[in-house]
Amino acid sequence: MEKILPPEPRVSEVNKYLKGWKKLEKYTSQERALNKLFLELLPGNSEITDILLKASCLNDFYSTNIFAIHSVAEHILSVKDLDKRLKDGDIKLVRELGEVKIGEHKKYFYSFATKYCSHHNPIAFPIYDSYVERVLLYFNKVDKFSSFKRQDLKDYRKFKGILLDFQRYYKLERFNLKEIDRYLWLLGKEFFPKK
Repeated sequence: MEKILPPEPRVSEVNKYLKGWKKLEKYTSQERALNKLFLELLPGNSEITDILLKASCLNDFYSTNIFAIHSVAEHILSVKDLDKRLKDGDIKLVRELGEVKIGEHKKYFYSFATKYCSHHNPIAFPIYDSYVERVLLYFNKVDKFSSFKRQDLKDYRKFKGILLDFQRYYKLERFNLKEIDRYLWLLGKEFFPKK
């Protein structure tokens, strides 16, 4: 049986997937809950309890498998000028938030950090996810829309640049990075499922 390949990124394709997203009750209700939590109820990061609630919900909804969520919350609390930097879209925050010391071990929770930042400022901080990675690698192999290697996707500055290259190359500028992210995630889930 011949493998079905993802359709070329076009405005109509992105619109189709974004329309499909609205019908996914599990994901849309979780997203509304996270938006309410991050943007309305607990927008700041000056209280450990607020950070714990947000980090725990992200960890659960996105299955990020962080088993020391309190250590992560303490680390987030310790980051200087966090709220201002989130508002300003400071992409250096992803590395700072993601590098956490748990006991004697240093961990890097890259995907979680992109999600934490994105839920505070969805337009400035696109989410890294393995599905998004697979789709970007696939289309770059097909069309060479950007010059990068797989490991560049784990460098947040480069990752965001690659997404912008993708957006420009396929003439998808009418969509913001949150919409591009959603489209790539759905496409990846459909065409490159985890084994």
